[in-house]
Amino acid sequence: MSSTQDEPFRDRFGSSGVTSDGAAWLASAGTYPRSTLALWEERPDAPVVLPCGSVFDVVSAPAVFGRRMLDRLWDEGPGSGPVATHRGRMLLFTAAGTAQRLPSLLGWEEWGSPAGEGRTGAIPPLLCHGRGDAVTVPALVGAASPTPCDSRWLVAPDIRHPWLPGAEILLWAAVRVARAAVRISIFPPPDQDAKVYDVSRRR
Repeated sequence: MSSTQDEPFRDRFGSSGVTSDGAAWLASAGTYPRSTLALWEERPDAPVVLPCGSVFDVVSAPAVFGRRMLDRLWDEGPGSGPVATHRGRMLLFTAAGTAQRLPSLLGWEEWGSPAGEGRTGAIPPLLCHGRGDAVTVPALVGAASPTPCDSRWLVAPDIRHPWLPGAEILLWAAVRVARAAVRISIFPPPDQDAKVYDVSRRR
């Protein structure tokens, strides 16, 4: 049996979908990756604050709108990078630079359409975290009995270099959700169960 520095993460985080490679990718965003990995080895249930702007950016959306964006990304688009929930919001991990570009693209969609009509009025504020910002990422092992407010991974990082959507793809998903919102019945759909996302489709 081979022995590597990251091997303890393989079994420990398998139930949450966060692999040793995924943990290494997350840790690489910090100033001291080895210290982060050592902390997770001792406390896999500990959330960690990581900086944005180099390895990834994060776009934070209200839970319901973010969930609909995620559904669009997987049902009609290229899929997503890692995605987590934190304090009632959806955290979509995106390519570095997305936080800077997305607000201007949203502004163009709102004010620059040929018909002169804003097309993103139904899009709630999206919080874009890029260079100079930091976010709290969920623990690599979820709570035994999670509550709706718990931080957890919906699409867990599982490789060292995951594909991450850029600003254009996030804009595409947000605009389509906003356009669909005017056609949605005021009555919620009967099945509100969480979806299972096929991560094998991810680029």
